[in-house]
Amino acid sequence: MEEVSCLFCAGLYGNEGLLPARWQLRYSGKPLLEQLLSSPTLLWLGPRLGLDTHTAMELLCLAGAALSLAATLFEALRHSLVFFCLWALYLSLYQVGQVFLYFQWDNLLLETGFLCILVAPLTSFSGPRVFREHDGVTFWLVRWLLFRLMFASGVVKLTSRCPTWWGLTALTYHYETQCIPTPLAWFAHQLPVWWQKLSVVGTFVIEIAVPVLFFSPLRRLRLGAFYTQVLLQVLIILSGNYNFFNLLTLALCLSLLDDQHVYFCKFLCFRTTPTSCWCLYSDSKLQSWLCYLVELGVWSLLIFGTIVCFDLQVDATKNHVLSRTAFTFHQFNQFLKTVTIPCVWIGVLSLTWEMVTSMFRCACVSGFLRRFWRMIQWTLVATATASVFSISLVPFTYIEYDSNARLWPGVRQAYDLVDRYQLVNSYGLFRRMTGVGGRPEVVIEGSSDGVTWTEIEFMYKPGNMTAPPPVVTPHQPRLDWQMWFAALGPHTQSPWFTSLIYRLLQGKRDVIELIQTDVTKYPFHLQPPAYIRAHRYRYWFTEPKADGSRWWRRVYDEEFYPTVHLGNTFLDGMLNQYGLKDKSSSRRLPNTTAAQAVRWLRSQVRGVPAHTLIWTLMACSATFCLLQGLRNRNRSSQGASLINPDTTTSKPDTADDVDRLLEDHKETEQADYEEEEDDVSCRDENDKEEGNDPVDDNSEEEELEEDKMLDESF
Repeated sequence: MEEVSCLFCAGLYGNEGLLPARWQLRYSGKPLLEQLLSSPTLLWLGPRLGLDTHTAMELLCLAGAALSLAATLFEALRHSLVFFCLWALYLSLYQVGQVFLYFQWDNLLLETGFLCILVAPLTSFSGPRVFREHDGVTFWLVRWLLFRLMFASGVVKLTSRCPTWWGLTALTYHYETQCIPTPLAWFAHQLPVWWQKLSVVGTFVIEIAVPVLFFSPLRRLRLGAFYTQVLLQVLIILSGNYNFFNLLTLALCLSLLDDQHVYFCKFLCFRTTPTSCWCLYSDSKLQSWLCYLVELGVWSLLIFGTIVCFDLQVDATKNHVLSRTAFTFHQFNQFLKTVTIPCVWIGVLSLTWEMVTSMFRCACVSGFLRRFWRMIQWTLVATATASVFSISLVPFTYIEYDSNARLWPGVRQAYDLVDRYQLVNSYGLFRRMTGVGGRPEVVIEGSSDGVTWTEIEFMYKPGNMTAPPPVVTPHQPRLDWQMWFAALGPHTQSPWFTSLIYRLLQGKRDVIELIQTDVTKYPFHLQPPAYIRAHRYRYWFTEPKADGSRWWRRVYDEEFYPTVHLGNTFLDGMLNQYGLKDKSSSRRLPNTTAAQAVRWLRSQVRGVPAHTLIWTLMACSATFCLLQGLRNRNRSSQGASLINPDTTTSKPDTADDVDRLLEDHKETEQADYEEEEDDVSCRDENDKEEGNDPVDDNSEEEELEEDKMLDESF
């Protein structure tokens, strides 16, 4: 859905936008292959199709949005080639996105998209989506990506030496100083300080300690890690607008689940029972008790370590839980040096186990040619997985310098070769807490006479003190986000801000729509302002007992950008200094069929807020998938009644009923299997007595395979 957001970015990358994308592409007459190697983007094909860079960029956005929506609705399109196209399209936009597209979640989306190419099936579009013996190998890379993301995000909070993270007070500032808070952030900000500090402790535990359990051979430990990560991501979604980042992280968390947990609801409905789900019931009681003891020991050790490291104490007089950081930066740095390389070896052992088990499954496939083909597939997949894992060690070990220096030079060289394609990346979110002395916010003002000034209010970022914080997830308003970064320093650190002032003075509609989709709400929609200036304010959430009509309070800080007008010496000097003034003549719009279609479609959605359009598409997709699931369920029920019309099922009421019925089903399958074996042996003996050759089992295997495929279709 991020491609849908890019449709509304003509004000960012258009020919009259803040940072035109065509400035990033220098058409020097070089061969196409050489251009693609220097900057891997499909936008090089624009002139060959008769399109300018802006129109070609919008065409790529439309193609990506349509293809991703189709893959969501139709299972046949969840294919490696489709995901490769989506990855290539977003990489093409990323290459010219400049500062507005250089966020960590953009890197995460590209890396996840590349992993989807390896995970998705590479069969004919009409072929069946059946289990492949090597699926676990490529899917393991998703778990490794989740580990790198969470572990690094927790570590950098402490290696940055930010006093708020070390003092456990970060969340007392976070809710009001984050880029675009939600209304629930105001209520979370009112929680007592001791609870905020305890929440920081929980964040450290979930991000640093729990991720090691991602590779646990015990499924209940992995499930516990899964639900802790889900809890953290859901809380972030409720309190902040972080676009698609948290939703994407939740999708990565699914790699911690197994078939038994995913199909639990399927068990309750008595539809199908995967063979892999009998593993829990085949364990001996001794083995089960040992697993319980190990799990209890791990969680107890985790709780004990948390109490010791953060000196947790209960204050019974105030009903508080006191906490503080009970270790020093030097101690944490030594800890990091100790665990970084062992974490790498844990990943090596876990990946090796996945490779060995998948190779064993491929070797057990019946039929020489099928077994040979599966082994070739396994070899290719294992090689690709090992390569991606190896180069990912370079950005992962950035968190500890000595560990990074110990890597094999060949791995570092391989990483440098593929770095431009964003296959693997380094992560570290919320490294430092900003706005400790109040949330800095830039407020732009315009005037027609230089005397009376009117504030220019943005749709999403704080400005109007009475406007409630918005909810825009999964949309990311790129300009509002960069306004938050610009407020953290002088305007010279954000050259694009000068371009924003210049375009507003010119009255460019595409730029105005970045501020207000409904241009009638823009105070200068009839005539551009003659003068513009910007001031920096400090914002805070209001107190609970304050005026209920206000969400924010603010105080004036300083001038951020001086008063300028078209032709102003200071403005022209800044534009020339940053190369933001377009010296070329006005460009004619291309009149090709594709260009006209893009402009027509863009005119149809003009005036519709981006988050509203995305929500509509998501709701329609969810409804379609729900109806499709209900239809498949009805077909499955009808198929089951046709196969065995005398069988009636009822929904179990308790977990004991589920266990009993699953055990009965297992015993029935075992009895049927033994009876079938007896029949085969008796038939072989009869054939020998009659002088005939024994019955070939290949026909029976083919029949069983056909029955299995029939069951899967139902």
